[in-house]
Amino acid sequence: MHLILNSFGFGLVTASVLALAAVGVTLQFGVTNYVNFAYGEYLTLGAYLSWILNVQLHVDFWLAAVGGAVATGVGAVVISEFVLKPFVRRGARLLFLLIVTLGMSLILANIFQILWGTDFRKFDIPNQQVFSVGPLIFTPNQVIIMAIGLGAMLAIHWLLKYTKLGKAMRAMSDNLNLARVGGVDTDRVTLWTWFISGCLAGLAGVMLALSAGGFQPSFGEEFLFVIFAAVIVGGVGQPYGAMLGALTIGSVTEMSAAVLNSALKSDVAFLVLIVMILIRPQGLIPTQGKA
Repeated sequence: MHLILNSFGFGLVTASVLALAAVGVTLQFGVTNYVNFAYGEYLTLGAYLSWILNVQLHVDFWLAAVGGAVATGVGAVVISEFVLKPFVRRGARLLFLLIVTLGMSLILANIFQILWGTDFRKFDIPNQQVFSVGPLIFTPNQVIIMAIGLGAMLAIHWLLKYTKLGKAMRAMSDNLNLARVGGVDTDRVTLWTWFISGCLAGLAGVMLALSAGGFQPSFGEEFLFVIFAAVIVGGVGQPYGAMLGALTIGSVTEMSAAVLNSALKSDVAFLVLIVMILIRPQGLIPTQGKA
């Protein structure tokens, strides 16, 4: 029982990381209406850029994390504008866009290996002592990860509900043509969406690497399908569903490691996904009108 409670605590940490990435995917999908299979590489890019700032340029880790996240957001915008946007303007089918993003994923993965090799990288941070919160055990960095996840989710809630940009993003997600007729600058909103999505991906990559103790070129790609599981479980296109899906997948997978081989955590995530598709395919928070 004690082991399960400890696993639940670590599940909250994983859920915080997963929420950052899942909400980023959901925001991007809601506005553009296509899935970006290169998103896992954005996590990896954020980790590497932060590692360069922290280890090679000796920048404080948390400042490096912010710098890596912002730089990843800029990179996401560049890829959107110069790689994906030309296909969108030509009215390319969704299947073609999926293939393009998959190809972009392979290209980025190979670039990472060429630039940084396949070695396991670690950030320059001091070792920490664990402490107890009731039956749960955390390190200070794990508490910070959860605080960052919660803070980011509150910021996304504020963005979507109280800002003109957030309302425009919601309008585009509901009906792109109607939003355009209503005066929404869809190109500008799409650009900002890619930037925010990229920043969330970069930050998730850094937090995932911090939680795991390090990273390598393939770690973002391996985490991508867990992200998709959280998005689908929560409800495709629903930011709040992505948050709830992240909490569900993160908690269940980490608690399963208390009774199963930890290598099976991804399999548990897919099992939860399959069960959800069978009993509630619209997700925990369905799109309006599809409950």
